Amino acid sequence: MPFPAQTQTIPRSAARWRPLVIALGGAALITLGAKVQIPFWPVPMTLHTLAVFTLAAALGPRLGMVTMVTYLAAGAMGLPVFSGTPERGIGLAYMAGPTGGYLLGYLLAAGVIGWLAQGRGALGQALAMLTGLAVVYAAGLLWLAGFVPPSGLLAAGFAPFILGDLVKVALASGLLAAMRRLKGRG
Repeated sequence: MPFPAQTQTIPRSAARWRPLVIALGGAALITLGAKVQIPFWPVPMTLHTLAVFTLAAALGPRLGMVTMVTYLAAGAMGLPVFSGTPERGIGLAYMAGPTGGYLLGYLLAAGVIGWLAQGRGALGQALAMLTGLAVVYAAGLLWLAGFVPPSGLLAAGFAPFILGDLVKVALASGLLAAMRRLKGRG
């Protein structure tokens, strides 16, 4: 039988490492999502948005943003965590390229979604994710405007992706609802 002091020490020390473990695990899930390509119309889709949005809604604003910062820091250091890396470049050069605004948008959206989704049910979380999606597109399109003529901006940075992103918001909402049901049973 363990001594009471031993049982109290283990959870306290584990609690100190919990945010770091969550951030690293979340960054790994985002990386996995960025690497998975699913055939879709009009362009193949990754699960990047699904991972970021699900984690943001589940973890809240602070830990959701820390997770996204961890992911971006790994990419900035040259780890091939982004979609299309290393083939399309790595590190800061990749982040300064045409998709850099979307990466910044994911960071901002993680905070927005985490904040808006707190204590909300499935509909509230879905609306939080739609708001986050608007943030991602706003930042992404503003940045992309430096690379694409204005006449082709929506055709290059919005139209091919919006249908897939809406599907991913629906999937993320369903995943979170399923997690709530499982948690309620446990």
